[in-house]
Amino acid sequence: MTWRLPPRWVRRVVLAPAIVALAVLLVPTSLMLVLLVLGAVTWALPGRLRIPRALWMASFYVLWDAACLVALLGLWIGSGFGWAIHRPAFERAHYRLARRMLQVLFWQVRWTLRLRIDIVDADLGTVLTGQPIVVASRHAGPGDSFILVHALLNWFDREPRIVLKDTLQWDPAIDVLLNRLPTQFITPRKARRDGSPGLAAAVGDLADGLGPRGALLIFPEGGNFTPRRRRARIDALRREGRDELVVQAEQMTNVMAPHAGGVLSALDEAPDAGVVFVGHTGLDRLVTVHDIWRELPMDKRIVMKGWSVAPADVPRDRDAAEEWLFASWLRIDEWIEQNEPPVAGTASESRPAAVAAGAGPDVASADLGAPGDGRAPTDG
Repeated sequence: MTWRLPPRWVRRVVLAPAIVALAVLLVPTSLMLVLLVLGAVTWALPGRLRIPRALWMASFYVLWDAACLVALLGLWIGSGFGWAIHRPAFERAHYRLARRMLQVLFWQVRWTLRLRIDIVDADLGTVLTGQPIVVASRHAGPGDSFILVHALLNWFDREPRIVLKDTLQWDPAIDVLLNRLPTQFITPRKARRDGSPGLAAAVGDLADGLGPRGALLIFPEGGNFTPRRRRARIDALRREGRDELVVQAEQMTNVMAPHAGGVLSALDEAPDAGVVFVGHTGLDRLVTVHDIWRELPMDKRIVMKGWSVAPADVPRDRDAAEEWLFASWLRIDEWIEQNEPPVAGTASESRPAAVAAGAGPDVASADLGAPGDGRAPTDG
């Protein structure tokens, strides 16, 4: 079942104030104190106390969301009650707010859930500095979009433009913040209004005017990987008569065949942009709510790998570009196969993390960052 997104006025007048009110109620209660103590205990007892960890993170997220909403209200007032909210100075202010809020969020995630992110080769766009980039990432598990936006903002000093599902607007802070920044929320085709622009055209509009620090982030699979969605995508390609792409899609066992329209439209509108393909492991088995609950507390290591392509090496013929995209996605699939973390209880789980992931000295351990720490990871 898909929860239909309420109108914007409902989200602003009902949902956002409700989050702030809930945060105000949480702060003085004894429950918050208890959660604080239990949260500290989880640090000493990794792998245990699932319920306290989950309650603590949920409570912290409510407070985090409310703090972000209060800061956004301040920016709205400071812009002349919204009069100048989309001017460049206020856009930069919103990016600074997003940068700071994600630093705080991931500091807490690291402390409570003991999450570690390693970047293989530290090549997530660093070789394309001073140029706009299109970041095309696999989509698997909860929170990977948060992680990538955090990386682009705080480690690589980018100003991301994001393509993501419209249902994320259920979160009041994400709703308000991203509707003030260059963002394209994707509505399922059956829920779109008549005459609304298609996905490819909308992504192309978002890529228009991408500056030297700009990064358009897109997930070409269109959703988190599941075996059912993978098979449905292959069947759709077969119905379209794309037999050569079906062959490649059937070789991909860890990712779904990408939808090319959005990526290619972005590259048409930003011909001077390089491309960074991103694969990651560590969240793969978190598909359902039951999976997430089973894996809590997380104590996980996420490994990310980026492949950079200079603008001159991006194919411009549409058919060649689509085949290039599929070949790049197949490379991501092969890398995931080689670096997928072991299932709990296997012999390989006892190996050191870097060895188990097939990583050597080219792995950069990315500190998720304490508040105020926006440094990029360095090669190890």
